[in-house]
Formats: sequence, structure tokens, C-alpha cells
Amino acid sequence: MDSPSNSTIPCGFLLQGFFEFPQLRPLLFLVLLAVHLATLSGNLLILVAVVSVPSRPPMLLFLCQLSAIELCYTLVVVPRSLADLSMPGHGRGSPISFLGCAVQMQMFVALGGAECFLLAAMAYDRYVAICHPLRYASIVTPGLCARLALACCLGGLAVSVGLTVAVFHLPFCGSCLLVHFFCDITALLHLACTRSYVDELPLLGACLVLLLLPSMLILTSYGAIASALRRLHGGGGRRKAASTCASHLAVTFLHYGCATFMYVRPKSSYSPRLDRTLALVYTNITPLLYPLIYSLRNREITSAIHRVLGLRGSGSV
Repeated sequence: MDSPSNSTIPCGFLLQGFFEFPQLRPLLFLVLLAVHLATLSGNLLILVAVVSVPSRPPMLLFLCQLSAIELCYTLVVVPRSLADLSMPGHGRGSPISFLGCAVQMQMFVALGGAECFLLAAMAYDRYVAICHPLRYASIVTPGLCARLALACCLGGLAVSVGLTVAVFHLPFCGSCLLVHFFCDITALLHLACTRSYVDELPLLGACLVLLLLPSMLILTSYGAIASALRRLHGGGGRRKAASTCASHLAVTFLHYGCATFMYVRPKSSYSPRLDRTLALVYTNITPLLYPLIYSLRNREITSAIHRVLGLRGSGSV
């Protein structure tokens, strides 16, 4: 069927989640709850710590936005998953309306896309700080940070709306069972009864905008940074400059690695249960790792966290 009709659009879907593993569900609920609470606590602590800093450098402002995105990102997916795990069996799965599924997917893509753009903005910040240190304060101003933050959010929102409209205009003429715990793009494409790769072009276009474009900007920034570091004569200065990029690089590799593996591939290679397991990792574990990575590597964040918690000692600078 080339175009959807009223008979091909379901009134809702069933999220299978982990209902086929009744013995595993209580343990999985406790583990996910602990990870979720730790993720919320870590990102909230960074937000409070950044707000408590009297004079906030641009990198802390970007980090504050990253923590806010991660908070919303995990809240879009995890609470419903925990609710489904805590309830008695729903037979084949937990029902979600067509509109609710579309909204969840759109918010998930919007936040993930905003993070992709934000990581590119943070790479530009590191480029200016290392390659043009004397002009850093005049280039990376609070006004520029605010404009970049707004552009990241609007860019993610624009791509997510276009992708959501394209996906939910596909015909779903078979089973309404999503072998997943949330409305992920790959699960919905797998469920759509399409036979042409043309129907996957919106996902390809979204990947080009959200993954390829920011990654090219990040590679360009770090190429210039590497060139500048090679020109430094002092080993101490080179190590100090490189250490300021370590946290950002770690988060970038985690985010882009997971997103590229999950979404930059044809529909024919989709494995529902394997992808569900991988999604469990990147929607729960990686948002927990981000605040840990930054709090351990950033002296200003460590100092601010110690100040918020009323501690003294190693975190002070």
C-alpha cells in the first residue's frame, strides 16, 4: 500500500516491554529505579551547582543545558517503563495511544537532537578556548551561549517534528505490538508495512542533520585543536589543554556511538529484542555516566558540588 488510509492507522499500540520475562521484571524494576534516581540526583546536583556559581564560564552554561536535556531525556522514557514493570501482566503488552506514542517519539528525538547540536557547540567552545585564548571572552559571550542554546533546542525540535510526521504517516497494517519499552523510531519502522527504502528516507535525512552535520563540526573543531596542541612547546600546557577536552570527548563518543549504531542502518538489519536491550543501556546508563564524567574531570564543577554539599577539601580550587 503506497499511502496510509484510515484502515491502516491504528488507534494505539502495545508496548511489549519485558512482559515475556515475568520472573525478571521485579529485579529489573529495582535496578532501573535505582539507576533512574541516581541519574536524576546527579543531573540535578550539577544544575544546582552551576546555578550556585557566582560567575559562570560558558562551558558551565553548556554543561547546565546538557544536564537539563539529560533530565528531560530520561523522564520521557523511564517513568512509564517503571510503571509498566510495576504493574501485573497486561497480556501481550502495555497499551499506548497513537497520539501518546507520537508525542513520546517526538520528544525523545527532539531531546536527542538538541544534545547532538549542543555537543557541537561545546566543541566550538573548546576550540576558541584553546586556539584563541586571548579572544575567548570577547567571542564566547553569554549572549552567544544563549543563542547557541536556543538554536540547539529549536534545531532538535524542527527535525523531530518532521521525522515524527513522516513516520506516523506510514501505514501500520499488521500487528500493533511494539517489541520495545518505548516508541522508538526503529521499532515503529519495523512495524510499518512498507517494502520500499524510500519510506526510510526521513530517518536517513534526520540522521544526516542530527548526526553527520554536528559530527563534522566536532571533527573540524578538534582537528584545529590538535593542530594547535602540536605547536605548543611545553608538555604541561599541552596536557592541560588536552585535559579540558577529555570529558567532552568521552560524552561525545558515548552519545554518537550509541546513536550511530542504533539508527544509521537499514530496516532489514533491525533486531527487535537486541535493539530493545541496547536501548535499555543508552536510555538509562549513559545519562547516568554523563554527570559522573563531568564532575570527575571538571574542577569548577567539582568545587561547586562540594560547595553545595557543604564539603571542603579536594574539590576546592
